[in-house]
Amino acid sequence: MIGLVVVSHSAKAAEGIAEVAAQMGGGNARIVPAGGDEDGIGTSPDRIREGIEEADDGDGVVVLVDLGSAVMNAELAIEMAMDSEAVIADAPILEGTLNAAVETTSKKATLDSVVERAEDARDYRKLN
Repeated sequence: MIGLVVVSHSAKAAEGIAEVAAQMGGGNARIVPAGGDEDGIGTSPDRIREGIEEADDGDGVVVLVDLGSAVMNAELAIEMAMDSEAVIADAPILEGTLNAAVETTSKKATLDSVVERAEDARDYRKLN
């Protein structure tokens, strides 16, 4: 099963997003929060790498990020996690994580299909 890693500058935000995605659609998906850094608010390449390795069962990992340095640190973490195939989805973190979690439950899910489903959330509108 494709694993998910939620990267936010806030550990609590990453945990909450992972919780929402798991409860609303994740089934048995591995959704690992990797938020915050040793000083509190921020992101840590080591923490993200550990999340990738924890989420990976051999089928690959999709990383969902909030903003700014989260992207850079996720890219660095992917390079550091040499034994795991991981990609970053260009998606809003909450909606994208929920979409990705639902897709991981499909027997036909692939790394590409999970990324595509997460990125579908870029077009969501909350008001008409």
